[in-house]
Amino acid sequence: MPPIPPPPAPLKGGLLARVGDIPIKVIYLFGAIIATVLAVLLVFVIFSGDVPKDTQQPPRQVVPVSPVPGGSASPKPSAAGILLPEVPKSLAYPDQAGTATVTIGTISDLATGISYPRLGLPWTAKSFAPFAIAQRVGKVAIPHTVIGSAMLPGATPKPKPAKNADYRDLAVRAVNWTLRTQYPAGATIAWTGSQKVPVGKGWMVGYKVTYTVSGKQKTSQAIISIHDVGKTKPAMLFASIPQSGKSHYRDLNTIAQNIRTL
Repeated sequence: MPPIPPPPAPLKGGLLARVGDIPIKVIYLFGAIIATVLAVLLVFVIFSGDVPKDTQQPPRQVVPVSPVPGGSASPKPSAAGILLPEVPKSLAYPDQAGTATVTIGTISDLATGISYPRLGLPWTAKSFAPFAIAQRVGKVAIPHTVIGSAMLPGATPKPKPAKNADYRDLAVRAVNWTLRTQYPAGATIAWTGSQKVPVGKGWMVGYKVTYTVSGKQKTSQAIISIHDVGKTKPAMLFASIPQSGKSHYRDLNTIAQNIRTL
């Protein structure tokens, strides 16, 4: 039998001598893993003090704010609960003096459900709080020269108005609102008209407003027209012209006679 060769002699240098036998790609991969772990630990240590202290607080609630008309011309409400004279059950609204402004179209107020004549110059139609749409003349000042439409101010009537007397009462309520918001404090009225609206359910009242401005007594001619538009709360049209614009008084007749529901 041929002799069995002896086993190879062990490598000198132990484990370090074996490193040279590991492929270079494995060494790079192992080094990359170690570097990544060290980087993560370093970031954690550096930024551990920057954790927000209010993470337990609930988010703030954003409350919507309704816009209000600004400027020094905004009316200052007078005392609530103004005592008005008893409204006539029937009083034909008279033809006002002056020459009627030319009608150039129709304003269809979709927000309220009524339409009425659009007057030519000097009247201009704009958005003018608290009305959905308003035609105005001149600068914004109390008392206003305005023809404006909106839903009846205040609480919704309960139950829904059904009779002429119901709408007449609501017209008086609306007049009270105009005295508190559209005229100088202390204004008083005298009725000039009280009649059913020309078309549909509703009631229209005319009134002369007397007030004091800068120590001088002045007046305005005004109308309020309340209309059933198929909702529990009716629509309202308010028109007022101060004596300084008395040449436009006849426009009140144009408006009162031609309001319609959409």
